[in-house]
Amino acid sequence: MTAPKIFGIAGWKNSGKTGLAVRLVTEFTRRGYRISTIKHAHHDFDIDKVGADSYRHREAGAHEVTIVSGTRYAIMHELRGAPEPAFEEILARLAPCDLVLIEGYKREPIPKIEARRLEAANRQPLAPSDPHICAIAADHAVADTALPVFDLDDTGAIADFIAAIVGLGQASP
Repeated sequence: MTAPKIFGIAGWKNSGKTGLAVRLVTEFTRRGYRISTIKHAHHDFDIDKVGADSYRHREAGAHEVTIVSGTRYAIMHELRGAPEPAFEEILARLAPCDLVLIEGYKREPIPKIEARRLEAANRQPLAPSDPHICAIAADHAVADTALPVFDLDDTGAIADFIAAIVGLGQASP
């Protein structure tokens, strides 16, 4: 099995990463590609509701809880004190697709675009210290870089750039 094509979106909190990721998923899906995403959270999160049967299973100590319906399924894996899984482990669990968009994981050695917004929590540029950043998407003018710079909202151009970088071929039928 071949490794999936991956491309990341890096940036500080409130830099526009999620909005860009959502627009790119919409754009690539519109073009006929099958897209998967991985979102890294730096905080404790829960996709389950307190009191739900699956929540009760996890609280009782289940290692993994799988919820399945005719529409979707989700597998929740409790770490129970174990270290966070490596990026490669998570990537290996995904079903085959045309492209995996990665939100966060800004330190991973993968090709990525840096999202920048004036309202970001931190405006320190990542690109100068990360050779894997191959473009910048910003809501303001960016100087002092040799990298391609896109308007943060120019989703079509950013999608074209990503497709070229990762060598995305024809969309799956």
